[in-house]
Amino acid sequence: MKEEEIEQIRQKLLALRSALQELEKTFKETSKPVALDQARVGRLSRMDAMQAHEMALEASRQRQHQLTRIEGAMRRIETDEYGCCFACGEEIDVRRLFVDPANTRCIACAEK
Repeated sequence: MKEEEIEQIRQKLLALRSALQELEKTFKETSKPVALDQARVGRLSRMDAMQAHEMALEASRQRQHQLTRIEGAMRRIETDEYGCCFACGEEIDVRRLFVDPANTRCIACAEK
C-alpha cells in the first residue's frame, strides 16, 4: 500500500473517530433514565420512552465498538501492520479499506 493511501485512510479514521466521540459526548449529556411516574406520563408513552432509551443505549454500544476498531486500526498504522488480513495474512484490497478503514479481513476471509 502506498504512503499517500495510508495517509488518506489515517485522515478518514481520525475524522470518523472525532465524529463518533462527539456523538458519544452528546449522548452522555442528554441521556437520562426513563421516569416511571404514571401520573405524569401514560403507559404507552412511557413504553415508547423506554424503547427509545434502549435504542439509544444500543447505538452507543455500537459507537463504542466502532471506536475500538478505529483505535486498533490507528495502532496498526503506527506499527506498519495496517492492511494485512488477520486470518490469512494477505494484503487487504485498498478499495475495501477506503469503504471501512477499520476492516481486519480481506474479502475472501470475510466471506467464510
